Amino acid sequence: MNLVSIRIITEDVARLVSFYEKVTGLPAIQFTPDFAEIQSPGGTLAIGSTRTLQFFGGDEVATAAQNKSVIIEFLVKDVEQDYERLKENLKDSLVQHPTQMPWGNKSLLFCDPDGNLVNLFTPATPEAIKKFEGKI
Repeated sequence: MNLVSIRIITEDVARLVSFYEKVTGLPAIQFTPDFAEIQSPGGTLAIGSTRTLQFFGGDEVATAAQNKSVIIEFLVKDVEQDYERLKENLKDSLVQHPTQMPWGNKSLLFCDPDGNLVNLFTPATPEAIKKFEGKI
């Protein structure tokens, strides 16, 4: 088994696509007005509108902008550089400035426009650097 994609359900695909293109620096592939993907070497962030829920059993299977348990994480080369690049865009959604975590990563935490938590992190300790060696 290989985890290849995480999908966010939203009421505003264009807004989230624009946000994640700025955050990642990667272009989205817009398949339809209701579905886009941002593809990276490690996996894909899919963004689907609430209208796509009809293909999965109906509107009750997911609710947009209600996540309270998942953090979307991106491994980055230098979290401090990314913070400097993004800080003006994040001023209203910043949860935590770049901070050293006890498990060895330096982490920047913020919310996307739908309130989903997003973490950009850089391995900082020798153990964390070794763990993610060759992944960025």
